[in-house]
Order: sequence, then structure tokens, then C-alpha cells
Amino acid sequence: MIEIRWHGRGGQGAFTAAKILGAAAVMDSKFSLAFPSFGPERRGAPISAFNKIDSKPIINRSVIRTCDYMIFLDDSLFDVSYLDDLKKDGMVLINTPLNEKYSDFPQITAIDANKIAIEIINRPICNTAMLGALAHFSDDVSFSSIQSSIDLYLSKTNPAKNHLIFEKAYDYFKEVQK
Repeated sequence: MIEIRWHGRGGQGAFTAAKILGAAAVMDSKFSLAFPSFGPERRGAPISAFNKIDSKPIINRSVIRTCDYMIFLDDSLFDVSYLDDLKKDGMVLINTPLNEKYSDFPQITAIDANKIAIEIINRPICNTAMLGALAHFSDDVSFSSIQSSIDLYLSKTNPAKNHLIFEKAYDYFKEVQK
């Protein structure tokens, strides 16, 4: 089972990203859960969202403690102690303009997802960029299914621009790895 934990703030789209990824997994004929966990429901409050993806039915519906992936839409929410929550080959994706801040941690990959979103939609809503980053490193859910799922969940918010954000973040790591 692939287990993913999203960390963000209310209004950044962490739970929407989890729903998009969950729907994309179903499109790929997999079983999937996507669910949130948050305290006060207000813009800016810390929230978590979760994905469980498997080839067989998912019985355990509990919160994820050990993750294959942890995705931080806001780098101020990250603490080094979160690395203890990673599975052996797990990965952390962090939205930050400070890539060098995490260079000592091989399990952390950073991307300035806000910059990508601002270039395209003039707002720092980075959930589709972080989906693109995840899609670059994980083949657990197909690129095309995530794109189709973006259309389902973001049809009212200009899916073409969200596709562009997703693709630009996905391609970002091709440039970095050259």
C-alpha cells in the first residue's frame, strides 16, 4: 500500500490535491482513500490530508503514521522530526524557495511550487504543482489519470491553467537533473 500525507494550510488545496490523487488512482483501476484531518476550519490553519492507494481493497481507514511520501505545501509546517514518519525509502516533497535549506537531507526534495503557480495564475495556490512534483517521482498513479482528475475537481477554476502548473512542476525536475 502507498501511503501519502499532505501538510498545508487552509485554502492551499491540500485536501483537494488528495482528492484529485485519489480519483486518479481509481481511474487507474486501483483502490484509494482520500481524507482530511483539521482543527479549526479557517483559512491559514494547519491541516493534514491523506491518501492510501493499493491494488486491493483498503480495510484500514486510520490516519497514516508512516508514509511513503509526505508533501508540504507550506515549508513553515515542516520539522525535521517528521523524517521519523517516513518509511525506509520514503520521500518528502517541500514547497519552498529555499532549496539549499534542505540539501543535507537526501530524503527531502524541494520545489518552489508557489513561484510556478504565481507565474501562471497569479496566486500562490500550489496544490497542482505539488501533484506534478509527486507524479515526477512516483509512478503509482498515471500522469494522464491525474490530468483527468484535475478536470473533475477543478473544472470551475480554469483546468487549462491547472494542467500547465501540473506539467511545469513535473518537468521542473527534468531540468534540475540535467
